[in-house]
Amino acid sequence: MRTSVVSWLGKEFVALSCEGHPGPSVAEETRDVFRRIEDELHALGLSLANTVRTRLWARDRASRDEGSKQRAQTLLGPARSASSSFIAPSFFESDARVAIELLALRPAESGASKTAREYEPPIVPVRYCTYDGMVFLSGVTAVLPSLGDQIADILPRITESLQDAGSSWEKVERVSCYLHRTQSLADLKHLFSQHVDADVPQLEVSFVDGYSTEGKLIEIETTARL
Repeated sequence: MRTSVVSWLGKEFVALSCEGHPGPSVAEETRDVFRRIEDELHALGLSLANTVRTRLWARDRASRDEGSKQRAQTLLGPARSASSSFIAPSFFESDARVAIELLALRPAESGASKTAREYEPPIVPVRYCTYDGMVFLSGVTAVLPSLGDQIADILPRITESLQDAGSSWEKVERVSCYLHRTQSLADLKHLFSQHVDADVPQLEVSFVDGYSTEGKLIEIETTARL
């Protein structure tokens, strides 16, 4: 378990990263990760209800699918939040099959409410969640022939979600791109600049080996102010 308390945008965030303890099944391994994360949050005066984003990492597709199922069963109600998932064996420093990165926000006011906006019809990830003046979009993907096609499909959908939440690209503070290892970083930067005119303070790029479905080449998360 790695825990960091970060001051960002005048707010306090808690970032946790936890790899599973190899057990009899991926399901139990994932449940154990969330039990440990929940204990760590409680020690800091928080709970899973303060979660604003999770990333699930897996060694292979079967582990991703089972881990994602268990995550959905754990983060219910007030804990429902933005999410993404990736296949990336090189992420692991142990024999674990799944790992969770969780970001929690300590609101400035104790009565601040978190709202999850669903897709229509609802699917496993939420469209976005809002909390304490921030909006956190789940990772957005597409299955189209090329990286250019996928980015041209994804970024307008992100624009629509930002607008729906009461935000815009001018209020985006961080974009996190999870790019397939077969794709070019230079191509991604060029394509992104073609579609987004705003000056995004943080554009992060990580490389992964797979996603929820074959054919995807990128997943993009967005964090913005309201």
